[in-house]
Amino acid sequence: MPTGRPRSIPRRAFLAGSGALLAATGMPGLARAAPREFRLRPGPAAARLVPAPHPDTAVWAYNGSVPGPEIRVRQGERLRIVVDNGLAEATTVHCHGIRLPNAMDGVPHLTQRPIGPGETFVYEFDAVDAGTFWYHPHQRSSEQVDRGLSGPLVIEEAEPPAVDRDLTWMLDDWRLLGDASISADFGNLHDAAMAGRIGNSVTVNGAVRDSFAVRAGERLRLRLVNAANARVFGLRFEGHEPVVVALDGQPVDPHVPADGRVVLGPAMRVDVILDMTGAPGARFRVVDDFYPRAAYRLLDLAYAAEVLRDRPPEAEVRLPANPIPEPDLASAQRHVVTFGGGGMMGGMMGGMNGRGMMGRMMGPGMHGGGIWTINGRAETGHTPAPMLTLARDRTHVLALANDTGFYHPIHLHGHSFRVISRNGVPTRRREWQDTVLLAPRERAEIAFVADNPGDWMFHCHILEHQEAGMTGVIRVAADATRT
Repeated sequence: MPTGRPRSIPRRAFLAGSGALLAATGMPGLARAAPREFRLRPGPAAARLVPAPHPDTAVWAYNGSVPGPEIRVRQGERLRIVVDNGLAEATTVHCHGIRLPNAMDGVPHLTQRPIGPGETFVYEFDAVDAGTFWYHPHQRSSEQVDRGLSGPLVIEEAEPPAVDRDLTWMLDDWRLLGDASISADFGNLHDAAMAGRIGNSVTVNGAVRDSFAVRAGERLRLRLVNAANARVFGLRFEGHEPVVVALDGQPVDPHVPADGRVVLGPAMRVDVILDMTGAPGARFRVVDDFYPRAAYRLLDLAYAAEVLRDRPPEAEVRLPANPIPEPDLASAQRHVVTFGGGGMMGGMMGGMNGRGMMGRMMGPGMHGGGIWTINGRAETGHTPAPMLTLARDRTHVLALANDTGFYHPIHLHGHSFRVISRNGVPTRRREWQDTVLLAPRERAEIAFVADNPGDWMFHCHILEHQEAGMTGVIRVAADATRT
């Protein structure tokens, strides 16, 4: 990798935030590690998203590829990501799910000045947690991400589990026209007020694929990343039994998901162990049926004639825990967060005659007064006044209520949280996540120790919903005694 000298870094803010996070995670030695450098250049490119006879698609890409290059390091290493902006507009890079210093979080105007055309910015932080993460812009993200700007970020365990292949599938969808170009209807009212920008072409690692080659007897670690703006994936591996071992990069008790379906809301990640138990030459479908009336075949698992071994390994794969402080529910401070608004507010949309919800939205729209709300407020930028200020190093429980008719993947920057209940029922595995998918009218409780000071985005990761009001800032006070 190139090792050029960084040309831009908010040094004072970075050092302060870095020290705070290292102290909180109990891994002070990481700050002394020499960084591994990666260079990203977002800019225009062409990609073969759909097969011939369709032409290439004009995209925006990191280093000319969709998805962008995989950043892969070992837990405990230090990363330096140098971003040279080759776009004709400003951008940032947010490393989604990484617990890092606030100044490195990549949120325009809140944690940094946007990276202008031709400018360079350096992100530097420690790989505190092992797991599957990803990177993407937070500047005009509904368009920049949907035009192709995203990539995987993998932090390997010090001793990774024994598998035959460790693979990443970046799942994405695209709204393509007949000539394979990306539809330019970004920011339209329907997407903003309803389910978001759901595309008509689904890709795995940047291409519509017919099959994925496997061998009988092999064991795969499959890292699934949902990089789509709005689509929820519900994958069934026909003839196989995926075992979930991590959610949003964080280890979970190994288990077969409910009904055998692996569900990922936008921005979520699921690591599965997939044992190849089929016969040589066989083909098995991977089907996405999250939306039952629009189910489709994603691709086939295509068995080669070669047999790797008689049967896959039998050893259980359990990942080691990351150094996340355990919430103390007995002393937790409790906060209620309600999500509202959208095209189904109050029931039906009320028509297009200007008297119902649609009429109210037709005025300011998604770039004005907002459509979606958190605790009654619609915020359409990155720098609203904090909706909550949390005492540092205290446990906090957020009682989340989805009062809308749509799914919302709710993401908290800078922290991971335990999902401790859904609709009043304690969760079985108390899974660590950074993005929790709320079904329509669902309630959930999440708990975490607010150990990472700064102003952190808290928003729906259906990117059209975020930009249309369902976003806020949670402040973790620098002083542990402040609330």
